[in-house]
Formats: sequence, C-alpha cells, structure tokens
Amino acid sequence: MPASGSGDSPDDRGRFDKESASGEASRSGGAHRKRKPEKQRSFWKELPILILVALVLTFTIQHFVARVYMIPSGSMQTTLHGCPGCTPDRVLVDKLVYNFTDPEPGDVVVFHGPRAWTETDAPVAEPANPVAGFLRQLGAVVGMAPPDERDFVKRIIAEGGQTVECCDEQNRVLVDGSPLDEPYLHWEPGREREQRSFGPVEVPEDSLWMMGDNRNNSSDSRIQGGGGEQGAVPEDHVVGKARVIVLPPGRWGSVSDFNPQHD
Repeated sequence: MPASGSGDSPDDRGRFDKESASGEASRSGGAHRKRKPEKQRSFWKELPILILVALVLTFTIQHFVARVYMIPSGSMQTTLHGCPGCTPDRVLVDKLVYNFTDPEPGDVVVFHGPRAWTETDAPVAEPANPVAGFLRQLGAVVGMAPPDERDFVKRIIAEGGQTVECCDEQNRVLVDGSPLDEPYLHWEPGREREQRSFGPVEVPEDSLWMMGDNRNNSSDSRIQGGGGEQGAVPEDHVVGKARVIVLPPGRWGSVSDFNPQHD
C-alpha cells in the first residue's frame, strides 16, 4: 500500500485547495477595491508653482548667464537703435564670456556706470504704486523697460595702459599713436562729420576707454567725469558683451565686435 503524506483524503485536499484559492481571490479583490485612483492636481493649484519656478529660472538666467537690455538712447546708432521715433533695440547680453576671457577693443558692452559717470545724475524716481513698480522691474528683467540701475552700453576703444587721443589730420582717433579703423561710425544728417578733440589720455590699468558709435551724440569717456582718466571705466564694472539683437524682428542679427585696432 503506498505511503501517504497526510491523513487527508484526496477529496479533502481538493476542498482545501479550492477554499484557499477562493480566500486568496477574495482578499486580492478586496485589496483592488480599496485602491482609489489618484486625483490629478487642479491646474489652478499648479499654476502658482509653475509661475514660481519660471521666476526662479528667469532670475538665475538673467543674473548669471544672459539678460535682455533695451537700448535707451541713440548713442550707439546705427549699430544699436535707440533714436527718437524708432523702436528701441533689445539686445541679449552675454554675462559669462568675461569669466573666461578679457574685454577687448571693439566689443560692445553693457556696464554699470562708475561714480564719476553717475554722481551728478538725479535719483531714479520709484513709482508710488507698488504694482506699477513691480511691473517696471519685471519689464526691465525681460528687456521691455529700461533697467533701474544706471547701466550704459558703449564700445571699447582702448584698454588699460594704452594712450588714446583725437584726432589726426584725417579726423581719426589714435591709440598709441596709430589711427583706428572705425567703419561702424555714425554721422547724423545735417551735422558736421568731425570728432571733438581730446587727450592724449593714458587709460588706467584694469580700465577701459568707452565711446559711442554715434560719435557726435554720445556722452562717453571723453565727457563723463570731466574727461581724462576719470572718464575711463573699471573692468569690474562690465556686465557683459552685447551679442544679438533679439527685437524688433526686422533688426535680428549679431552685434558687430569689429576691432578698430586690428593690423
């Protein structure tokens, strides 16, 4: 007679197996019934989070990578439009480039005005309405309004240690005695095409000599701070290099960085 592993008959084992399977199915079905589908978060609850993330990203990019600036005047005409009656250019300014290289002659840069440039300026009036103030700051961040700080955009003409003066017999600026090649110069219609004389000025070390392309309508290193060495801008005031005109669409294009000191 074959040995049996237990005293249960085959019928009993079949009944136990069916009951066990039925119990497991019942528990499994109950577990499935207890699970409820996750509710999707309301769009209106997610919107503030999305706005906050966008603002944080915008702040980070604008302060450390690149920023859009609106050109407020015609001093860089026609390289950059800011003339009365025209739509001001919005330019993308690269804030990283000078972490890896030094500013060079020909670069069009945005910089914080040193004290000699801004000490006689009237304080910037803050809007009385806080909402208007916030909107102005927001517009400055995206380049739709002038920034609050006293920032300038000019072209680097000479570096620290170089001597700059104007002009030779052909009405050209000289750096270390050599005339500059400046194809970007703009002369306003009806005005004499002659640059005002200045210098010679030795640019202080770690400083830059800045001039506008609209040479007879630019308040730059020749004038600011009374001219001379006071008109030079410390290198650490440079915010970044103007790379691309992003608005208006008809003005899309790169910003010329032609080096006027090239051989």
